[in-house]
Amino acid sequence: MARNDRHLTLEQLSAAIESGEVDTVVVAFTDMQGRLQGKRLHGRYFLDFVVEHGTEGCNYLLGVDIDMNTVAGYAMTSWDRGYGDMEFALDLETIRTLTHLPATAMVQCDLVWLDHTPVLQSPRTILKRQMDRAAELGFTAFAGTELEFIVYEDTYEAAHDLGYRDLTPSNQYNVDYSILGETRIEPLLRDIRNTMYAAGLNVEGSKGECNFGQHEIGFLYDDVLVTADNHAVYKTVAKEIAALHGKSLTFMAKVDEREGSSCHIHLSLRGKDGEIVFWDDAAGKRTRLYDQFVAGVLATMPDMTLLYAPNINSYKRFAEGSFAPTTIAWGEDNRTCAVRLVGRGAGARMENRVPGGDVNPYLALAAMMAGGLHGIEHELELEPALEGNAYTSGRPKVPGSLRDARDAFVSSAVARAALGDEVVDHYTNMADVELAAFGAAVTDWELRRGFERM
Repeated sequence: MARNDRHLTLEQLSAAIESGEVDTVVVAFTDMQGRLQGKRLHGRYFLDFVVEHGTEGCNYLLGVDIDMNTVAGYAMTSWDRGYGDMEFALDLETIRTLTHLPATAMVQCDLVWLDHTPVLQSPRTILKRQMDRAAELGFTAFAGTELEFIVYEDTYEAAHDLGYRDLTPSNQYNVDYSILGETRIEPLLRDIRNTMYAAGLNVEGSKGECNFGQHEIGFLYDDVLVTADNHAVYKTVAKEIAALHGKSLTFMAKVDEREGSSCHIHLSLRGKDGEIVFWDDAAGKRTRLYDQFVAGVLATMPDMTLLYAPNINSYKRFAEGSFAPTTIAWGEDNRTCAVRLVGRGAGARMENRVPGGDVNPYLALAAMMAGGLHGIEHELELEPALEGNAYTSGRPKVPGSLRDARDAFVSSAVARAALGDEVVDHYTNMADVELAAFGAAVTDWELRRGFERM
């Protein structure tokens, strides 16, 4: 069954391959860093062999750093274990066309071992396990992710050669909500919007943001797994389309001293039959269940920040007066808090403002669900809403560094109970790898300050 009429069924994909309309099928999964990884398969081979028998890839793909270097410390994959294979298990509900590429379709995958047991450390599996946990309590989850990015006039190749410094942003001033500013790069934005729509995403629109060249394209709220799948596809395709336009764009959390790029995540629960459980229409207010869920997300915020802010650079966003949160608090439509509650009735939802554009959507959504369900199961009380400026409230702070977040995560009983030891240990090692790499690096900041003057 297709997710909407722009996704393809297997029968429709088969017909497209038979007719020559599609000759290439991208088989992809999302890795630890939130990137699509996989293979491009000839359409005929995909139909004749892969649909029935599957395809495999090396398990090192869930045990590498950002540069695809094999690193030590992972229990599931190592030189001692021989770097064996995982199977890419096709999710035939995710088949979509990629109109920016000739005759190309894509199908996303789960990762399973060769005995067909799930790879527990796979981001998609981590989220699906929290979905199963919610289902056991009688709930389904819906979510939306708001990704900001910055567009540059330089190609990716030119940006690399410049050391990613002194690039030319596509706007030279703050274009937040500016129609003129957005028009400057409307050919690129329009291409991304329409390509994403054809790929099965429900596109809302685009708008300018605060930093120079910063923009956002919004998509409709959807099932939590659909949202995560679409998010991963969108990030890859947006970069590919930018390259086709001779430009580059980045989802880095913070590229300079101005505003960072966020990924605000909206989330709500519904009953199994779609009934509203976060809002009491008769009373015109939030339900106790909603309050418990939000209380759980807040209570586990320090424990789960590693999954909201997974990189060294992520923490550069957290600055007072920046619209990026520093305070663990909630407010009614208050953008200074880590959690903002918005909407009424069917639209009642919580917004987590901690994640940046570099977030892995599966991991962040799983963390929010784990925290919220913890709040429901333990009937946590929601503290009063923060009114006014959260930055100066004196409330507890979001972890301020990857090291702090890593230490909270590895020692969290809640994270281990909800996600499992295998997951906590795996992503703790990912943080350790990043911390070691950064600790060994000599930055341009150090060189500028110390080369001559020290």
